[in-house]
Amino acid sequence: MEPVITVGLDGSPESLAAARWAADEAEYRGFTLRLLHAWPMLAPEPTRVTSEVDQNYWARRLVHNAEAELRKRHPGLTVVVGLVADEAQDALLHAASESAMTVLGSRGLELVESYFLGDIGMSVAARSERPVVLVRAGTRAQAPPAVPERANDVVVALKLHGPCDDLLDFAFAAAAARNVPVRAVHGHGLPVHAYVPWGVDHDVADGIAQDARKQLDQVLHPWRVKHPGVEVADTIGLESPARAVLRAADSAGVLVVGRRRHRLPAPRLGPVAQAALHHARCPVAVVPHD
Repeated sequence: MEPVITVGLDGSPESLAAARWAADEAEYRGFTLRLLHAWPMLAPEPTRVTSEVDQNYWARRLVHNAEAELRKRHPGLTVVVGLVADEAQDALLHAASESAMTVLGSRGLELVESYFLGDIGMSVAARSERPVVLVRAGTRAQAPPAVPERANDVVVALKLHGPCDDLLDFAFAAAAARNVPVRAVHGHGLPVHAYVPWGVDHDVADGIAQDARKQLDQVLHPWRVKHPGVEVADTIGLESPARAVLRAADSAGVLVVGRRRHRLPAPRLGPVAQAALHHARCPVAVVPHD
């Protein structure tokens, strides 16, 4: 059976943007696309019932309208649809466990609002055992260019300590599918002793940057060998990791960030993933790792 990309639909502009992005991604990779709508009040499929009394009518119409649009744009794509009588978060987490990735719309909250308003996508991204991609309304998927362009690259945020193979596997697969470069980004804040009365001690800063670049080269070397056709670049930001990643993602096609698989009652996203999901303009892939 072909791998599946699941997209959650709720009729919002964000979920439709997610469906379009997911369809492009499924076509790039040769995967099946699954359109999923969940609502606790859905009834077993009725027969010979008029639309006036069919409580599934609008849910079915929502999914089928999206399906028709995507089939028109991607005539060769395998698309399956599903209506699930369950809470959206529960249904999406179950679907995510069966999918190569799950794609959801993100409201793209800004500034103060982003810290007070919730988002199902954030919750699913924090709990799923497989990658979850959040897409804002207005995101325009771009066809893979004949010549790689930096504006379309796949940016991956790396810490340089602890395992990162899952992130790099996702990032390189996404870049290879699009025929675009991978850009690895590492942010490293300067220690107190790097600051002097007139600013920053450049010798200390340069030494930190050189050490980080050596570590980054070591991490990326096996992936360069494994994917010789993917152009690889790196960026070292001498600032907070979240700031460095957001700066690098400003022109990205996709941003890949990691999330620890916490064995706790309340899984959570780290500060870099939180910042990316709240403020990055491009689609953000949250990849769980050990």
